[in-house]
Amino acid sequence: MSQLNTSFKGKNVFISGASRGIGLGIALALARDGAKIAIAAKTVTPNPKLPGTIFTAAEEINKAGGRGLPIECDIRSEESVQKAVEKTIQEFGGIDIVINNASAISLSTTQDTSLKKYDLMNTVNARGTWLVSKICLPYLLKSAEQLRNPHILTLSPPLENTITDVKWWKHTTPYSMAKFGMSLVTLGLSGELEGFVGANALWPLTKIQTAALQIFGDSHNSRDVSIMADVAYEMLKKDGRTYTGQFEIDELFLRREKGITDFSGYVFQVDPKNPRPLADEDLDPDFFIADTARDEVKRLRAGRSKL
Repeated sequence: MSQLNTSFKGKNVFISGASRGIGLGIALALARDGAKIAIAAKTVTPNPKLPGTIFTAAEEINKAGGRGLPIECDIRSEESVQKAVEKTIQEFGGIDIVINNASAISLSTTQDTSLKKYDLMNTVNARGTWLVSKICLPYLLKSAEQLRNPHILTLSPPLENTITDVKWWKHTTPYSMAKFGMSLVTLGLSGELEGFVGANALWPLTKIQTAALQIFGDSHNSRDVSIMADVAYEMLKKDGRTYTGQFEIDELFLRREKGITDFSGYVFQVDPKNPRPLADEDLDPDFFIADTARDEVKRLRAGRSKL
């Protein structure tokens, strides 16, 4: 019987919105093992507020040991996604991993959200995740036939004990609709593709320091993107035929799967030469973490002294 290929060397990855931040961090983690990565994103010219383009991302991937393929793509457009996938197939010959990272955000109530912003969030987040996954499906199923361990990984929040909690809706209904929509796509695909393609989601316990976070009010009490990259790396190594429908939270995953108890190395350092000794409980929590998950984290952290 042929053995499942869980190595990333030579694997073909299609990732949306990876010009910077968490998406790029995950891409680099896979590139270090020799993965080929198509960066499908809109950013082709530098933005003073949001550094990084598909071309600079590809350069970083190449330097890390992988092969970067920059593709200008707007995941709101079926034609654009179709062309991006076709170019990936032409260059790489297949797709083994899809990472739905692209997302739009506006933290506002229904009354304060314009239809333009609503449409942007829902066409990029929920609809874009579904569209990218749908167009990549034939190639993922072919990857399954070849025992190349295909996966769909979506950066979206857990559903259990969270989606029905009104506190995540009463201030940001439009954004919550769009973000939880990504998770519902993940849930649905995990059922549709069970036994063939793993469909899972990943979400941070704490805020992650990205350029976008800085725009919304720089939070220094956050973690580096490397924690999300490390978790994604481990999730994508698992057997997608059986590991599917999971909504992982970064710290809980690393505690359970890797036995990690010291997360001080993941703290974002404003000045790396003068690291700040922050305790885990000093970090700002992210959105969409259920009280049950928070209680579990507190229990696991019990007995640890501050750094």
